[in-house]
Amino acid sequence: MTRIALDGMGGDRAPGAIVDGAVQAARTLPVELLLVGQEDRLGKELSRFRPVPSNLKVIHASEVIEMAESPAISVRKKRDSSICRIVELAKGAQADAVVSAGNTGAMVCAATLGLRLLEGIERPGIAILLPSLGGPVMVIDVGANVDTKPGHLFQYGVMGSVYMERVLGKKRPAVGLLNIGEEETKGTDFTREAFKLLEESSLHFIGNAEGRDIFTGRFDVIVCDGFVGNVALKVSEGMAFALRELLKLELKRTLLNRLGAMLLLPAFNRLRRRMDYAEYGGAPLLGVDGACFICHGSSSPKAIRNAIRAASTFVSHGVNRSIIEAMRRIPSGSV
Repeated sequence: MTRIALDGMGGDRAPGAIVDGAVQAARTLPVELLLVGQEDRLGKELSRFRPVPSNLKVIHASEVIEMAESPAISVRKKRDSSICRIVELAKGAQADAVVSAGNTGAMVCAATLGLRLLEGIERPGIAILLPSLGGPVMVIDVGANVDTKPGHLFQYGVMGSVYMERVLGKKRPAVGLLNIGEEETKGTDFTREAFKLLEESSLHFIGNAEGRDIFTGRFDVIVCDGFVGNVALKVSEGMAFALRELLKLELKRTLLNRLGAMLLLPAFNRLRRRMDYAEYGGAPLLGVDGACFICHGSSSPKAIRNAIRAASTFVSHGVNRSIIEAMRRIPSGSV
């Protein structure tokens, strides 16, 4: 079974939602879970589930890195935090993958320093899967690095393509560069240089992607720097929430609307599942020498369970090995 170290203290709803998701995963997935955090608090939450699955073990970590703490400082000072401990377990080959819904910056910092980077990779990238008209689309990076070079975006394209091929079965994923227009002359010197690198590569690069293209299904992988990617992600989250709330208000406005909503309920439920981030679980931090998944801070038990499933799939499909092989095929000095 895949051994997964789970940060039991990370996230807005920790440790309750984390423990709930861990128990669900332990009962339904072929994994061995190492639930890391403050033993007394985790034990209290686990007391709600009897019997506790035999493939779930608690490992004590005395400290917690809070969501608002400085990533670099907290990772350096809180060595016995749940985030640092799960990375140590992976570094020591006691875990095959790590999952956390805690402080994203701290998770990126701890994983990068503790696990190091894959051969040929200079910067890791957080790769989020979003729903589109053509199926899941990967956007990378959405927050790991805001100070990137054109070559880093090319590496994101390589890693994103490998993930889509190995995990989701996409043959020759269509890669795009997030920009302010479709024409190759659009954007800054930075994006134009990145465009050239992608265009001259062996990737299936089909050009610039505008913000609206994230959801059209035209692209399978969209690369950008972490600043732009994080803004695009948060705008998407805000728009989805606003549309959902506006729809609720309209459906409740009149009796006729409420009757119509009852008839359309199955369709609404199917749409909700397609748009639900919890279906995808966590976002892989691609580029580190290990399997690292970062979850939304407000992750539900369902999202945690699916992140554990995604981490197990990542390991079983040998994604990192394929990334290394892809980077070795790139001619020396071309990036």
